[in-house]
Amino acid sequence: MKKIILSMFVLAMLILPVSADTIRMGTEGAYPPYNFINDNGEIDGFERDLGDELCERAKLDCEWVQNDWDSIIPNLLSGNYDTIIAGMSITDERDEVIDFTQDYLPPDPSSYITLSSGNKAAYIGVVAAQTSTIQASYIAESGAILVEFATPDETISALRNGEVDAVMADKAFLSPIVAESNDELKFIGKDVFIGGGVGMGIRESDNSLKDTFNAVITSMKSDGSLNALIDKWDISEGRY
Repeated sequence: MKKIILSMFVLAMLILPVSADTIRMGTEGAYPPYNFINDNGEIDGFERDLGDELCERAKLDCEWVQNDWDSIIPNLLSGNYDTIIAGMSITDERDEVIDFTQDYLPPDPSSYITLSSGNKAAYIGVVAAQTSTIQASYIAESGAILVEFATPDETISALRNGEVDAVMADKAFLSPIVAESNDELKFIGKDVFIGGGVGMGIRESDNSLKDTFNAVITSMKSDGSLNALIDKWDISEGRY
């Protein structure tokens, strides 16, 4: 009996590290080219490529979890996943609630777009942004009238439907939309730099996990592979 119990204990010890190394990566899946759902129904984009590479280098078994943006921080804190890797800019306000790795994207410009037939000064009127984003906070403090939407696609629809005068979002998200709009949409105003770059959100209690990802992000910066992914997805005007 003791031998059986001992054997079960040893087996459990062999299995536990594998389970402990399974990291759930939370992302929105609705913000191309950062993250989106492809035609096969799979999470795709710059952050999928990045996250998979980070996990491979760290020798972690990672699973991807899709979560709506407006509840992405609460569900990290609730334990529904272990990281946020979803184009989330590092800000002091967020850092009071969760922890961040070092940035894996340098600060990228935020931009305004409007209808090509619209007023060039529309960005001082009614401006749409995705809720709980750095752009929403910026608009609220700018003197413009902020209208928030749950998803980035809804902000674009609101602009096209005439519900708002302009949309503000990351330029990397807006650029392909403007390019494919057949001159329906245009950029207006100057680019704005907000936040401290994009990092992985991690619970404040998970210091070891943060250190692990910081180490592999550093390795990808050092060997040029992070810049290669940035170039592949045309995700940022900045490089490391």
